Amino acid sequence: MLTDPATLSALRRHHLFQKLPLDVFQDVCDLAIFRRLDKGETLFHQGENADRFYLLIQGQIKLTRVLLEGQEKLVEVIQPGESFAEALLFNGTRHYPVTAGALKASSLVSIDGAHYRRLLEEQPRICLDLLASFSIRLHQRLNEIDTLTVGNASRRVVRFLCQELEGSNGQIQLRAPKRLIASQLGIQPETFSRILHRLIDAGLIDMERRTIRVLDSPSLAQYCE
Repeated sequence: MLTDPATLSALRRHHLFQKLPLDVFQDVCDLAIFRRLDKGETLFHQGENADRFYLLIQGQIKLTRVLLEGQEKLVEVIQPGESFAEALLFNGTRHYPVTAGALKASSLVSIDGAHYRRLLEEQPRICLDLLASFSIRLHQRLNEIDTLTVGNASRRVVRFLCQELEGSNGQIQLRAPKRLIASQLGIQPETFSRILHRLIDAGLIDMERRTIRVLDSPSLAQYCE
């Protein structure tokens, strides 16, 4: 049961809960669990029963998937205020398709998936809002697929940077270690670093630790054309 006012407020602001009637929202909170994870701790493993979904309050969670050849691939990095594993409520998947682990010390809310779905069945108007949010996430996934299908490594990196640049002030904050971003792009970490240094030498970007400042965005977009 959740009782902390700040946690309740964060949960209430999220699109999965903000339009629930107050009594229904309270029912969700009564069965919700507040969790803390140390850096490197695993929340759930790929293949485990998918009976709960989560809202990250603080920290950073990585979602990874082990491919058939045994390679671990980064799927997504979850930031505070974002939910994950909720789509499994609607597609009939019984097991988590990914492993979730803490990149940083994290706090999150764990929600009973079956209970939440039963509540939604009684609130059909709210389902339309959820469909809109799922559509946005699907669009994001399609963009990621487009990036992965770009022919060579340089184009993948440049496309990734251009996507991260959207809506920013010309500065990109890498949300995960470079080795994990390289995994997400399907390239080796040393290849990712080499391409970044090539872009620095070309005067297109500047970089300090995980902060990338784009110096010439039009030329960056045309770099691999």
